[in-house]
Amino acid sequence: MTTTLRQLTPDDWQLWREVRLAALAEAPDAFGSRLVDWQDAPESRWRDRLGAVALNLVAVVDGRPAGQVSGGMTASDKPAELISMWVAPEHRGEGVGDALVRAVVEWAAEKGATEVALTVRVGNASAIDLYRRCGFVDAELADVDAGEPPERWMRRPLPERPVGEP
Repeated sequence: MTTTLRQLTPDDWQLWREVRLAALAEAPDAFGSRLVDWQDAPESRWRDRLGAVALNLVAVVDGRPAGQVSGGMTASDKPAELISMWVAPEHRGEGVGDALVRAVVEWAAEKGATEVALTVRVGNASAIDLYRRCGFVDAELADVDAGEPPERWMRRPLPERPVGEP
């Protein structure tokens, strides 16, 4: 099994659409977005999503999409956020999730972030285990809309770079 990570641009919108729709269909309770809100979305919406978020990756295993993750910087440009994480069920436990999380953490460190934060549904034990294995620790409960499942913030501090290091 060979896992590679592919960084997407807006021109890769069809691949992102394929993987994102699979994620929303397979794990509807893991995301704030809903399948019904995206399945008939026009090309421009997919391209806009890829253009608006700084880092978008798809894991490819033996030539087939196996997962996704995105990373963005917050308004203060110091903490980064890991979002839209998903691994196809047939590839869970194979290191795909670890590779995706590691890529976002490395990207954030290169951008000078002080930490990487994420939200995860409180009942998503397998995702929480993955994030803990990757160095994230539990933080406060996240604010969610009424009727939405509870979420928890998890954070991973990043080492500070000495002044003058790229």
